[in-house]
Amino acid sequence: MQDQQQARRIPVGIIAGLSAALVTAGGGAAWWAWNSMLSSTTPPAPTTAQSPKPAQPPTEERVQVYWLNNVNNKIEVVPNAIALEDADEPSEILEGAFKQLLAGPADPAFTSTIPKGTKLREVALEPDGVHVDLSKEFTDGGGSASMTGRVAQVLYTASTLDPGAKVWIEVEGKPLEVLGGEGLMLEQPLTRETFDENFEL
Repeated sequence: MQDQQQARRIPVGIIAGLSAALVTAGGGAAWWAWNSMLSSTTPPAPTTAQSPKPAQPPTEERVQVYWLNNVNNKIEVVPNAIALEDADEPSEILEGAFKQLLAGPADPAFTSTIPKGTKLREVALEPDGVHVDLSKEFTDGGGSASMTGRVAQVLYTASTLDPGAKVWIEVEGKPLEVLGGEGLMLEQPLTRETFDENFEL
């Protein structure tokens, strides 16, 4: 009888132990499955580190600067395209163009009658036109052909963004009415059309 009871008790203990092991293993598997599911549906946390932005190439604007050239024994105003970097606003573009103009032509085929040392005091786009203020050196030396040529260079360069623009030329902040010893009279504002009608290079 006792042998039969012992035989009954041993299987019960083994069964209980096995059941506990199975419950523990099942719970672990369930926990692992649950966490795997969460990690696959939860988006990764945003990182604070920002990827470096690609370097932007400098912006480039092409504009015309006007020189003088002898074409078939006749002086003509000729455009020369130049590239300006980091010039977006019209006033910045014109300022860059005038700095190139006053520095003189790099190409020996072209010439300029603007006296060396002439400085740009200001170029401004106003409601009544483009105002170009130059230093007093602009009025130095030269005969009537030289005076006419330099006025043409300033006028055409100032109107490079708008060929129909009205241009006011000033020297040391005052409107230029008479240029040079020979008295080149300027009725302002000037336009390319009025210049071609009233002056000959």
